[in-house]
Amino acid sequence: MKPFLTKLCGAFFCAFLLLGCAGQKVSQYANEKPSLDLSEYFSGTIDAYGIFTDRSGVVVKRFTVLIQANWQVIDGKKVGTLDESFEYSDGTKQKRIWKLTEVSPGKYIGKADDVVGEANGSSAGNALNWAYTLALPVDGTIYHVQFDDWMYLVTPKVMINKAQMSKFGINLGEVTLSFYKR
Repeated sequence: MKPFLTKLCGAFFCAFLLLGCAGQKVSQYANEKPSLDLSEYFSGTIDAYGIFTDRSGVVVKRFTVLIQANWQVIDGKKVGTLDESFEYSDGTKQKRIWKLTEVSPGKYIGKADDVVGEANGSSAGNALNWAYTLALPVDGTIYHVQFDDWMYLVTPKVMINKAQMSKFGINLGEVTLSFYKR
């Protein structure tokens, strides 16, 4: 009987671990309101306020972002440009220009100079999930880090963004942003 209980406990432990790794899916937000239309929200001027916390939760950087965004239809697809100007608490500045393309309803690809390959995005209801690799400069060295980026539309003018940053599956920290559409 003892080997049976050991195997049973092992099976429950493995199932528990697998359930813990399942994570959220964008589809679970399909009925949430207000509905996020990426080309509608990211149009015009958007202000963002953010922090980066390390894996222990300590705030390492604070920053603001001014975003100028517009969309057009090219070859029958919606294509957006998000011109982002970052200003960090230490006085440094950074620029990132995203080119976003809606490849099908609720599915997007994104490109920027410091994004390795393409970012892949999916939206449903009030949520959007991006997955991408960012070439991140740290003390003169470029590290390729993965982002699991979640955005949630709270009101027609406010969106909250939480992004987990990792390398080799190890959590490095989290970026939290609050967007305000003017």
